[in-house]
Amino acid sequence: MHHSRLCAVLIDCNVSDVDKAAGFWAGALGRAVDPGHPGTRGNYRMLETPPDEPIVQIQRVTHESRVHIDIETDDIPAEVLRLEGLGAVVVSRLERWVVMQAPTGQRFCVVRVQRPGFPKNANRWD
Repeated sequence: MHHSRLCAVLIDCNVSDVDKAAGFWAGALGRAVDPGHPGTRGNYRMLETPPDEPIVQIQRVTHESRVHIDIETDDIPAEVLRLEGLGAVVVSRLERWVVMQAPTGQRFCVVRVQRPGFPKNANRWD
């Protein structure tokens, strides 16, 4: 048995200035950049997020600009196996997360628990 839920929306930006990109998305979404968040570092900028909503993170990338989601779980291998059963494939396994591709072509990540209150609002998979 494990749990999973939508964790984050990540806005991948192929830009040289991640702060400028974060400033745009902060204004567009009406959320301030959160410079004190531990996730704001290097190529990543976190936007302020109410605790009961998915995280919004801006990240500088070298691939094309796009948006992807993260699914957080208390058991990454079990969640990856469940998603493979639905037709997703593993693209790459990194130290702390797994990049997958849906049968419809979108990429997404399976990550360890990121938000407080887990497993509130999470699905239980037996």
